[in-house]
Amino acid sequence: MPEISRFLGIIIIMYYNDHAPAHFHAKYGEHHAKVDIVTGELLDGHLPRRALSAVQEWREMNTAALIENWTHAMAHEPLNRIEPLE
Repeated sequence: MPEISRFLGIIIIMYYNDHAPAHFHAKYGEHHAKVDIVTGELLDGHLPRRALSAVQEWREMNTAALIENWTHAMAHEPLNRIEPLE
């Protein structure tokens, strides 16, 4: 599981061989969501409101790093860790 960040009990994952649009996966307990990097749209799944708010705040702060990691993932290159939300 290619984890790129972890904060407030939320695990952020980006998979190799995933398909467009550019996105990441967020896991929080038994909840799971797929989030578009650019728009923040939930592509699949559900997160509790507070967890989703934290994920969206983190995404907005790290959009460029997420896009860079997406590019690495599609090229099967190592992913960079991204600082957690504090």
